[in-house]
Amino acid sequence: MSFRIGSHTLASRLIVGTGKYATLDLMAQSLDLSGTDCITVAVRRERLFDREGRNLLDHVDTKRYTLLPNTAGCFNAQDAIRTARLGREILTELGNAGADWVKLEVLADQKTLLPDPVATLEATEKLVAEGFSVLCYSTDDPIIARRLKQAGATSVMPAGSPIGSGQGVLNPNNIRICLEYLKDGDPEYPVIVDAGVGTASDVTIAMELGVDGVLLNTGIAHARDPLAMATAMRQACEAGRLAYLAGRIPKKLYATASSPEEGTIGARPA
Repeated sequence: MSFRIGSHTLASRLIVGTGKYATLDLMAQSLDLSGTDCITVAVRRERLFDREGRNLLDHVDTKRYTLLPNTAGCFNAQDAIRTARLGREILTELGNAGADWVKLEVLADQKTLLPDPVATLEATEKLVAEGFSVLCYSTDDPIIARRLKQAGATSVMPAGSPIGSGQGVLNPNNIRICLEYLKDGDPEYPVIVDAGVGTASDVTIAMELGVDGVLLNTGIAHARDPLAMATAMRQACEAGRLAYLAGRIPKKLYATASSPEEGTIGARPA
């Protein structure tokens, strides 16, 4: 089940966020049950501390988890680049392997939280030039996805649906085309569905399309029972990957008997 992104080999194909949990203790338990070995952290001071002033990083085992700093909340390329640099500095001081990469989010507006494709491309080019492995949050537009890869993105991460919406994969055909374009001549290129996952079946659907992993946060953090959902998401990711590798049967308009037709008793209807 392991896969490689840049210099990192991850045992789990599920990457889990650390925001929106009711408590830091609940977050830590959910991360454990999800089976993830890579967690994403927003590099903003107010997101690193809870209402009681406790540091989020004190509640995760930085030796167990590879931290993926993200630029959540940035609405222009300059802020995203500055935030990425800050994340690298923090993780370098912690001695965490995640210091060399960043999940790049450059959002277009507050309402949709969809990425700004022009600003994302600009930030990608500059961060790649600075030596970052850039994992790009993108729309499911195959042309934008291809441009981001050409700009040097280590991974393109098309949204299944808007952040936190829980709508799942709204346009599987676009994800399929993204996979075709991104993996053409480069089958090991990592493509990850990022955002919009609401429940376990959404994860399975994404993985059955052939993506290499799923990144999620709200689907666990805001579930009625985050611990149970974390377990379900882990199992769904594993099941979806196995189903993709197994290869589904083709869809047909009419039934196909699963038992042999020879030796049946009685005449068959016309």
